Amino acid sequence: MLPSSPVPQIPVVVLAGFLGSGKTTLLNHLLHRSGGSRIGAIVNDFGAIEIDAMAVAGALGDSTVSLGNGCLCCAVDASELDTYLERLAAPSAGIDVIVIEASGLAEPQELVRMVLASEHPGIVYGGLVEVVDAAEFDATRARHPEIDRHLALADLAVVNKLDRAEDPERVLSAVRGLAERAAVVPATYGRIDPEFLFDCRPGEERIGQLSFDDLHQHDEAGEHEGHLHTAYDSVSFESGRALDPRALMRFLDSRPEGLYRIKGYVDFGPYDARNRYGVHAVGRFLRFYPEPWPTGAERLTQLVLIGSGIDAQALAKELAACESDAPHADEHGMWGVLRYVQGSEEEPPEAGV
Repeated sequence: MLPSSPVPQIPVVVLAGFLGSGKTTLLNHLLHRSGGSRIGAIVNDFGAIEIDAMAVAGALGDSTVSLGNGCLCCAVDASELDTYLERLAAPSAGIDVIVIEASGLAEPQELVRMVLASEHPGIVYGGLVEVVDAAEFDATRARHPEIDRHLALADLAVVNKLDRAEDPERVLSAVRGLAERAAVVPATYGRIDPEFLFDCRPGEERIGQLSFDDLHQHDEAGEHEGHLHTAYDSVSFESGRALDPRALMRFLDSRPEGLYRIKGYVDFGPYDARNRYGVHAVGRFLRFYPEPWPTGAERLTQLVLIGSGIDAQALAKELAACESDAPHADEHGMWGVLRYVQGSEEEPPEAGV
């Protein structure tokens, strides 16, 4: 039995990393470049704040944020996580994504378990991001050998301060070896593409969706001289033919290391004629969200893939090979997809799978 369409859910992203790795810098960067999305943040030892990304970007500190009418200090017990998630997920808050910035000595696996254990219907786990200080990588591993285990759990590994590392390629190679399931993103000053983690809502002055190219139109010259620019590539795939669920899962299971993010909608045709399936993938993390087709909407599969060093032509060809004109559904064909639908009757996916 296919799952009924769930209520809209807000992704909860866990942002972890040891002290000084650049987590707060990265979060502030997301606030500046969120494209109008409203970010709810739960920071350092669990204090909740509601942030309009375009209005107060840059105001976030380790435990305090200025909201214009005073400061909200965050120093509460972790047992209150559910309370804050409930607050931020309330429809009246208008939050699009929640980011939990863990303290520098937090255990990310426990945070992930807490999010997955939440029974709030308005949230969904959105992946674990582990931030690494490239300049201090060897020293950090010596002091905190558990970083190896943390990277093994990550869905996205951000190798930050790469411009300060003596041998950046060696550090990147080492992180890739430890974070086998994760997409590994090089960065300086915590700058990664927000679209790697969540869909950016366009500002009110925009018409249509925020495009990938728009994310690179901000003139940051002079803000940090010597900034290390990383080339990102995107692939857009659109098809009026349904996709075969088994073929799509084979594609997703074999996606290349440099493919950081997949988002969009899939039409599975006769396998579920009522619903289209939203796709959210960050590194190796994957989730599908069935929802009814909008009235009058053309039935299309529309996917955007974002990565670095990816073969755009090859990926588009592999997706085209997933197209199917089969008039009838195989009763077991959706099993692979349903493993990644929260609340389905199939076996639920493991964190980070």
